[in-house]
Amino acid sequence: MVTPVSQPKVFNLPDVGEGLTEAEIVKWHVQVGDTVEINQTIVEIETAKAIVELPCPFEGVVTALHVTEGQTVDVGAPIISVDAEGGAAPEPARPAESARAPARDAERVPTPDEPGMVSPEQPPKRTPVLVGYGVKEAATKRRPRKASNGTAPPPAPAAPVVRPPAPRPQPVDNGLPLAKPPVRKMAKDLGVDLAAITGSGPQGSITRDDVQAALSAPSAPAVQAGPREERVPVKGVRKATAAAMTGSAFTAPHVTEFLQVDVTRTMETVRRLRELPEFADVKVSPLLLVARALLTAVARNPMVNSSWADGPDGAEIVVKRYVNLGIAAATERGLIVPKVKDAQDLDLPGLARALGELTEKARAGRATPADLSDGTITITNVGVFGVDSGTPILTPGESAILAFGQIRDMPWVHEGELAIRKVTTLSLSFDHRIVDGELGSKVLRDVGAMLEDPIRMLAWS
Repeated sequence: MVTPVSQPKVFNLPDVGEGLTEAEIVKWHVQVGDTVEINQTIVEIETAKAIVELPCPFEGVVTALHVTEGQTVDVGAPIISVDAEGGAAPEPARPAESARAPARDAERVPTPDEPGMVSPEQPPKRTPVLVGYGVKEAATKRRPRKASNGTAPPPAPAAPVVRPPAPRPQPVDNGLPLAKPPVRKMAKDLGVDLAAITGSGPQGSITRDDVQAALSAPSAPAVQAGPREERVPVKGVRKATAAAMTGSAFTAPHVTEFLQVDVTRTMETVRRLRELPEFADVKVSPLLLVARALLTAVARNPMVNSSWADGPDGAEIVVKRYVNLGIAAATERGLIVPKVKDAQDLDLPGLARALGELTEKARAGRATPADLSDGTITITNVGVFGVDSGTPILTPGESAILAFGQIRDMPWVHEGELAIRKVTTLSLSFDHRIVDGELGSKVLRDVGAMLEDPIRMLAWS
């Protein structure tokens, strides 16, 4: 038996500070055999809110990647091992003992010696986490099931990592096919997938000859999707959005009101603002004035900027004295809503910069969980899709959302005569437990009046 030179350090998936319980591995920036430094970016993960780059808390040589790209893992589960002394990897354990990659849907009880797990006899261990994201106890989100007599069942065996299309189960080392580091590096350099190789070495390990044979063998035909259907996995942002919208639709009683508005003067104001030096480096669009109008309406009607809270002593309405303004943005990952924090304190140029920076970050996939949290009221601009109006669903925890439709040339009675004017449709959905018809109508009417005549924003601010 070979004695390990050193015990690799295991990095467990951290909680990024928003109470998330799982994340998807999007992209590894390192492979087995690579040398890493402290705070070097090693992996990108996608939570229900954003894509986050994780830095490595150790330095040394990567000895194992416990999860693969595209796999969803629980917070607290091991994702990578690093040998801080750069020595040889530990002797592989038997397959049944070493296959410890987490399985999303499997109920299991962690053993006391498993990395990142909590022993019943020991206090919880602290997990290394990102700077500024806080610390979370190193435990999985699932609790062991109780038997009918109230006692916990015996530990279930760990679920092995499933990697098609291996011809038969093969020995694994820390969740990866059993092979020495030089063989892993050779396979990486040649672009050979070790998971598809049956090892011929001791204990079924993969040798250099196995890698060379796989390189020269004809590749298997790729699995083709059906010609009539495509199945898209629901995960990440889409999964979180679906759950949030379903919960919102069946929790808060929605009411939606519509208002057509002549925004000809707003469009003229946008044109004039673009000519001012204060706006030379920012994007000025009608959405900027819609946002300012909504902020002014909130100041005039604070109850619309609130949330419903069920507590032990009964329900409460929490009125926010600040506005974290959400702006819905369509991205390749789905619809996300970055927030302009304390938007009520920004002047018009500052609000324009904040809107531009946040939407750019969101569409580039760089929005952080903090950017997407703690909103109080939201605007969704459906007009950019060529749509006149819609019935928006409330963001959970908020009492109102304003939809802004496309601006079109339409016949309109202006100053007693029929004329062609710039017209848009506003729709406001609100939680009828908090906002009654009178308040909802007043807020929508105020926003419409300010867009018809933007000078009112100055008079009412």
